[in-house]
Amino acid sequence: MLKPIYAANWKMNLGPTEARAFARAFLAHAPRGDGRTLVFFPPAITVTSVVEALHDRPDIMVGVQNIHTEAAGAFTGETSAGMARDAGARMVLVGHSERRHVFGETDEQTARKCALALQAGLIPMLCVGETLDEREAGLTEQVVLRQLRAGLAALEPAQIANVLVAYEPVWAIGTGRTATPDDASQVHAAIRRTLRELAGDKGAVMPILYGGSVNRGNAKLLLAAPDVDGLLVGGASLDAGNWAAIVQD
Repeated sequence: MLKPIYAANWKMNLGPTEARAFARAFLAHAPRGDGRTLVFFPPAITVTSVVEALHDRPDIMVGVQNIHTEAAGAFTGETSAGMARDAGARMVLVGHSERRHVFGETDEQTARKCALALQAGLIPMLCVGETLDEREAGLTEQVVLRQLRAGLAALEPAQIANVLVAYEPVWAIGTGRTATPDDASQVHAAIRRTLRELAGDKGAVMPILYGGSVNRGNAKLLLAAPDVDGLLVGGASLDAGNWAAIVQD
């Protein structure tokens, strides 16, 4: 996977019709390029439309925003890892802050989802991050590394090497507040040390992304920080022209 990695999390935005229009506009602005990886995480109902719209761009990956902790069963409204892969998804977000803090997703559930994703042929992007209260209490590293270790707990070292990690401080998501490049680099360094411990030499090259109020004005500075291998972007990825500009700057 080429670095830097630019991942767009559309959250609950852009249905199939809007997504097809977005793809046309984005592809007009973003010619095929080397030296980067692009990922889109549309809503589950939109995944197939995005996969079809990007069918001639294998350099762009499509993922889902969530999967269930079971492979199949009576779970109305949920999507399994196997279903997501069958729909054309290649990646999945696990433990996004909104899943944790709005829907109550636990560390144990993130471990289950990472394992199921890999079994189904999906690449998990495990999200970790602290709240404002935890940050102000000096607990950032403790919280982030607890979430990281817990999410990877069900995996062998060779499997861990296939996971991406996204550091997304909860206090910076959708608030307009952004961690400085130095803030991000310090946390990413702690994550990197832990990945080396858990995955050996491969942990040194596992991608670590930053997410939290990323925009065109701060994207380049964040990417220039040590151990920041990519960006997980929400609101700034919803406009095709703006997103194309960010991934090409």
